[in-house]
Amino acid sequence: MAFQLLPQFLCLGAQKAGTTTLHHMLAAHPQVFLPPTKEVQFFSLHYQRGLAWYAAQFEAALPNQQLGEITPYYLFHPYAPARINAVLPEVRCIVLLRDPVERCISHYFHARRLGFEHLSLVDALAAESSRLEGSVGRLSEANGCDLAHQELSYLSRSRYEDQLARYEPLHQQGRLLIVRSEDLFANPSQCWQRIQCFLRLDPQPLRSSLNPANAGNGESDSVHSVQRWQLRQELMRTYTVLAERYGVHWP
Repeated sequence: MAFQLLPQFLCLGAQKAGTTTLHHMLAAHPQVFLPPTKEVQFFSLHYQRGLAWYAAQFEAALPNQQLGEITPYYLFHPYAPARINAVLPEVRCIVLLRDPVERCISHYFHARRLGFEHLSLVDALAAESSRLEGSVGRLSEANGCDLAHQELSYLSRSRYEDQLARYEPLHQQGRLLIVRSEDLFANPSQCWQRIQCFLRLDPQPLRSSLNPANAGNGESDSVHSVQRWQLRQELMRTYTVLAERYGVHWP
């Protein structure tokens, strides 16, 4: 197996922030190859399968294509950054970030739709810390997995400052691009230009109008403004750090 068949770029996440839409955009670029199945999960759930298995995901690429993959769990998984650095020391990474409160709410209803969550939003958020207790240890093995960490981590996954800190070397080296998902959908052509420039791709226009993929059914509208305000206070450190450290703001 030719181990050189490894990605030049990754999209690390965040979950419920537009990564499926980005997958469609990048897959349409003739200079990009993405595995047909989004979320390869090599650096999170399948590290024990080894580089031969990972390289096989890209064996259908053409010689002139950049290889990439999109797995939103990489941003949150505590051991993914070190694994990525060991295997792909020159990789360029994209992070899509959605308003932390809206991402948290969307994640909750996503878990409800998939049958992972049966508690109310209030009760699920209250139970989160106990559900995640010990999860980092359970994930330490190469084949480690933890359902609560992956699926029921609503507030934790919205604490972007903790996750981005693990990728700080990439940020310092200019190999980390942060894009607000709100901008991706409000100004898709401008964001697409940024992404192509970052990946050093020849400019290609967007082929069609951009609509959110993997969107919910409007359940988030049922969350009262008071509860949204309470979540904003809970996540205030995230808003502050993202603004001060990365220049990323949400109103």
